[in-house]
Amino acid sequence: MTGQTSDIQYWVAFNRIPGIGRARYQLLEKHFGRLENAWRATAGELRAAGLDERATAAIVAQRSDISPEAEMEGLARQGVYAFTWNDDGYPPHLKEIFDLPPVLYVRGELTDADEWSVAVVGTRRPTPYGRQVAEHLTSDLAVQGITIVSGLARGIDAIAHRAALERGGRTVAVMARW
Repeated sequence: MTGQTSDIQYWVAFNRIPGIGRARYQLLEKHFGRLENAWRATAGELRAAGLDERATAAIVAQRSDISPEAEMEGLARQGVYAFTWNDDGYPPHLKEIFDLPPVLYVRGELTDADEWSVAVVGTRRPTPYGRQVAEHLTSDLAVQGITIVSGLARGIDAIAHRAALERGGRTVAVMARW
């Protein structure tokens, strides 16, 4: 992937620690510049960056069990690459939301055509009417060349992916963590 953050392995490693989200990534990036420096920081340095006691304790306790290099090797074995909000490949429209994910994991390829996309999400136990609406809506969008974005859950998410693919459309599945 071109334009990938040089310390991507540390972004991925921090992403493995629960409670480290957008706001804490921003604090770490602002204070340390590179997340490699944050990964190696002491508890005092993490607190000086603006992290609270809970986040600092989580990082200190868990980073000894997380190997940034092994995380990247695991992704590579699965055919997955990761990129951050600083990378060229990060979707421009996603950068516009408030709570943008610091790290995205991609298996396959994001294309320019995916800029025209609609997220379809819903319950895992839809009513018959809900199933019908999800199928018709995503089928119609897919025929128009709109990429359908959804999770990998049963129910509406699965219906959206299946309906789009049956009509020759493109889908992108989104997961919270790899």
